[in-house]
Amino acid sequence: MTTVSQSTSRLDDAAESAAASDVDRLVDTVRYPLDGRDLPAADARHAAYWRAVEEARTGLRSDGCALLKEFVTPTAVRLLNAEIVAAKPRTHFSMQVINPYFHTQVNPEFSDDHPVNTFTERSSGFIPGDAWPSVCAMDTLFRAPQVCRLLADCLEIDELHCYDDPLAGLTANILDPGQQFPWHFDTNDFAVTVLVQPADEGGLFEYAPGVRTATDEGFEAIGGLLAGGRDGVHTLDLCPGDLQIFRGRYSLHRVTRVAASSQPRHAAIFAYTHQPGVIGRVERTRQLFGRVLAEHEEAERSRVREDDLLD
Repeated sequence: MTTVSQSTSRLDDAAESAAASDVDRLVDTVRYPLDGRDLPAADARHAAYWRAVEEARTGLRSDGCALLKEFVTPTAVRLLNAEIVAAKPRTHFSMQVINPYFHTQVNPEFSDDHPVNTFTERSSGFIPGDAWPSVCAMDTLFRAPQVCRLLADCLEIDELHCYDDPLAGLTANILDPGQQFPWHFDTNDFAVTVLVQPADEGGLFEYAPGVRTATDEGFEAIGGLLAGGRDGVHTLDLCPGDLQIFRGRYSLHRVTRVAASSQPRHAAIFAYTHQPGVIGRVERTRQLFGRVLAEHEEAERSRVREDDLLD
């Protein structure tokens, strides 16, 4: 049974019960019947549920990316965007030059043109998890057990837990006009995002699947992409309400620069983990949110790495 980490819930029992029904008004349950999983096989909703799951699995198996088109209803998209706009004053914007591993300093062990020493402007912003009201559409969608169970089925895992990080669990990525998020890798195995407001021009999600593995950094392929190469690059022109499941630990990816004349790009980010109680890394948290909390410092002292990648 797929569960949501109890420690992450900020809703009291009554609100959580209401949220379970509210999620049906946020998701297109005709196309994605969240209750279809356990219905009899002859029921059309059962078939629709597993059809969506199999399509997502196919994408994740082939190139680490699954797209659930128009998962969130148009009405709910407008509600999510209103919540993002309301919380936007809490956004931490930063301008850095980073390499694909989020490092900002030259490493003398590598040549000047090596991917480790290739730096690009990052100019996006993130709304932290503690900026959201305790009960809102963003939070309801993030914590809904039915959604967690669907995502777990797509990822072919038994359990999925809300990321316990108080800043990075439920966030929104903001790209204002002129901003970009350059080529990089994620520290998490996978990420779940919903495009809420696209840019009028630019702001395209691009990725190169599987350019590295847990034992091979893939520097040659990464260097080619950083130099402007397009080998293996996929471009997604996402629409509002599209939900994306993406394995960004091993796939280099970016969001292209939003045009100076464009409206901002807003994307909700729902972070989940295989195990409960996971807290983000101190260095990456400080880069994205400009601060860390006591929970991050404590988790860093007891952290055990799962691989030896640069990050």
